[in-house]
Amino acid sequence: MFQGFIDQDTAIPVAATAIQDVLFERGLYWASGRSGVVNLVAAHKWFNLAALKGRTEAIAMRREIAEQMSDVEIASAQREARAWTTSN
Repeated sequence: MFQGFIDQDTAIPVAATAIQDVLFERGLYWASGRSGVVNLVAAHKWFNLAALKGRTEAIAMRREIAEQMSDVEIASAQREARAWTTSN
């Protein structure tokens, strides 16, 4: 049983951070090849979206992924991210 204290004034609601965590996790999924396939375009897209939602670690991960991608692949990832934001 939890017997600590939760400071309601400084606590961050789960909903405020959950989306960025999910987006970041999707980036890790595609960057690491957990599915058996590494997809840098998808990884860049999800890290980009996580960064837009405030996940600061996603910026460094997106930059690292971009170093391994062509300009065409980066542009494709950015288009996919924009399409996702307009549909969600």
